[in-house]
Amino acid sequence: MGDRDNGQAPAHRRLSHALREQIAAGHFHGGRRLPTEFELAEKYALSRQTVRRAFYDLVADGLVYRVPGRGTFVSELGSMRLRRLGAIDELTNLPAGTTTEIVAPIRRRVDIEAASRLRLDSDFVSTIAYVRRHAGIVFAMTTVHLPDLHAQHLCGAAGTEPGAVGVHTIIGLVEPHLEFPVVELVQSITVTRAAEEIAHHLDCPIGHPLLRADRVYADSESRAVELAVSYYLPEHYTYRITMGRS
Repeated sequence: MGDRDNGQAPAHRRLSHALREQIAAGHFHGGRRLPTEFELAEKYALSRQTVRRAFYDLVADGLVYRVPGRGTFVSELGSMRLRRLGAIDELTNLPAGTTTEIVAPIRRRVDIEAASRLRLDSDFVSTIAYVRRHAGIVFAMTTVHLPDLHAQHLCGAAGTEPGAVGVHTIIGLVEPHLEFPVVELVQSITVTRAAEEIAHHLDCPIGHPLLRADRVYADSESRAVELAVSYYLPEHYTYRITMGRS
């Protein structure tokens, strides 16, 4: 159910957690009906009573509301609150159904631009690259640049060799080893065209239009811990954000 941290939790808690993640990711817009108890019971091989208890959890938190005879619907305020509070977590973890495949193993090299953006004293960074798939379809390639201090946690680690398939982002693997948590993300989004190597990994023509997202993650001490440069196929990816006025 896309739940890596609550494997020992009761089934209804695991389901409610999975539904929270889907709501936070925008899979259900405010006012949209969730799958029925019967549909969820079949999908996750659970009893309808277990599904009903999961719904009660979400209702209690104000994330959904139930209409007798019609179904369970996402609360607009609840979904907006989840998306705001979960913004960093959404970008350090992968949505359910998404996997990564390493296409370039971690290696230490000189990259003046990446080192500068990470505010390093040295020109050396450690770089690793992977593609992302959803439902088996490649939709993005990401190149991650790390300071040596953090890259050491990945060197020789299982799942970082070429061809390895996983369900974690690199920052998701690195963060548990950090002295201070990741609390800030600076992101810039531009439009570009596929260079030869990127086109090869995304299985698209050279020069194909792509969405490029550059993300610099920083810890609570304002130190940059990762630079991730991702290229997305626009035909397989939509970026959506909700803003509010306080």
